Amino acid sequence: MPHVVLLGDSIFDNARYTSGGPDVISQVRRLLPSGWTASLLAVDGSITDDVAAQVERLPADATHLVLSVGGNDALTNASVLDLPASSTAQAVGFLADVADDFQARYRLAVEACMRPRLPLSVCTIYNGYLPDPAYQRIASVALMVFNDVILRVAIEHALSVIDLRLVCAKPEDYANPIEPSSVGGHKIARAIVALVTEFNAHGRATRIVAT
Repeated sequence: MPHVVLLGDSIFDNARYTSGGPDVISQVRRLLPSGWTASLLAVDGSITDDVAAQVERLPADATHLVLSVGGNDALTNASVLDLPASSTAQAVGFLADVADDFQARYRLAVEACMRPRLPLSVCTIYNGYLPDPAYQRIASVALMVFNDVILRVAIEHALSVIDLRLVCAKPEDYANPIEPSSVGGHKIARAIVALVTEFNAHGRATRIVAT
């Protein structure tokens, strides 16, 4: 029996933000074909460093893994946007330092997920829906640094990718500036199910899923 396991952070573990509406894991279970099952090991607040411990709790019958992590790593580095800089080059240098650190941590997270030798898919970090349009614009550009890491690692390992920037692109997709609502969760669940159920038809190659 195929068994999908969701790893990472509150993008998947979003029950506390849906005001009683369905969360991502319940919507994944509803959308999966008959005979499939799904488990949630993602934990709200997790960062890349926490993923290896989640992998250690994998059910013995797991067959597909989906990872969404990095948003909280970005949040912990948000202060870089307020650092004074004497030039554009210095400002970009600050972002480069953050990117280098995230890349090292994200690679370790992906390596942990690959150890069970199961099909693995990863997610980009969505842009959120911040109340200040000017800050939203700056934050979205800064997130490109993190998403570039995710995409490059995925391509190197021929992993499929769910691009959450395109999946959750409307205000109603968010329960607050950074957490998915039931509406956004349904879109995320639909992308997960489309990806895992079609995996065997496409073999090992990087695919980008955006709907």
